[in-house]
Amino acid sequence: MRITIVGVGLIGGSIGLAARERLGADVTGWDPNPAALDTACARGALDRGAASLEEAVNAAEVVFAAAPVGQLPATVERVLAAMPADCVVTDVGSTKRSVVAAIDDPRFVGGHPLAGAETAGVEHARGDLFQDAVWYLTPTHATTGTGFERLHRLLRGLGALPTTIDAATHDTMLAAVSHLPHAIANVMVAQAARALEEESEQLPATGPSFRDATRVAGANSAIWTDIYLANRDALIERIDDATRRLTEFRRLLEDGDASAVTAWNDGARDDRRRLLEAQLAGGPLHELRASVPNEPGVIARLALELGRAGVNITDMALYPAPNQAEGVVALWIAGDEPAERALALIEQQGFPVAEA
Repeated sequence: MRITIVGVGLIGGSIGLAARERLGADVTGWDPNPAALDTACARGALDRGAASLEEAVNAAEVVFAAAPVGQLPATVERVLAAMPADCVVTDVGSTKRSVVAAIDDPRFVGGHPLAGAETAGVEHARGDLFQDAVWYLTPTHATTGTGFERLHRLLRGLGALPTTIDAATHDTMLAAVSHLPHAIANVMVAQAARALEEESEQLPATGPSFRDATRVAGANSAIWTDIYLANRDALIERIDDATRRLTEFRRLLEDGDASAVTAWNDGARDDRRRLLEAQLAGGPLHELRASVPNEPGVIARLALELGRAGVNITDMALYPAPNQAEGVVALWIAGDEPAERALALIEQQGFPVAEA
């Protein structure tokens, strides 16, 4: 497989390493920083660097756009203008609404791997970075089934767990579980630093709670400024909700209500347990086969409906009919109950479906 990576930092470099090591792919890269290309080639993340973006993508089968969030729509547009007609392009941005809204092309599938590190740059890239990591896919109404399937299989080959979700839900969810924690970590370290300055004290030894909660403080501004601004409406809602919850806890403390404080703390423990259980749930694998017309967006619509219902597609394959007018999509679903839900949802979409 011929893969091109536009932007060879930590994520782009790790994609290159994983694709070459696990899939034997031929990987070309381009980056506005020539030194990054040299480092990527020296580390084995690329087979070669290209002199321009257009040269890098002109023979690709899959292109990964790994530019900062603010530059993604323009970058993807450049890629689409130069790449082959049968190529698929995806991005790795941490917010999805802006790029999905800007791109209306059947060859594009939005993406976001939930993987990374506090360190930036291709020199820190790792071939195992995506092993067992959720990789969100946000197809559009125009995304073709063949492009979506090709990307889905490729990501599985990298060791990732591709999961379909709509762009708005993605951004709302990431505001709560990623963007707000980064903002709060920044607040916590600033608060601690100001307190020490006011008391003219040296920095005391910090416990694991503070270190864990502030691990992401001051993350790379070249990336995070764009993320904060691109998702500012969802992030503001989460900040307002966090402020309300802290105000309620402040009232409990002010009242000295021990039983209410205990209930508040126990509630957090129960919420955390439910979140962990939801992440770890598994089950037997079921293969569902649905007959669908060969139209742009059909597979994307199916995947999004299943994603909204909490049904994840473990793997998939397409079997076009000889006349190319229709075909069969095979979906592998983990768990008895999710498979039953998937069967019902596909039937509701009007597609004949059965378990193989």
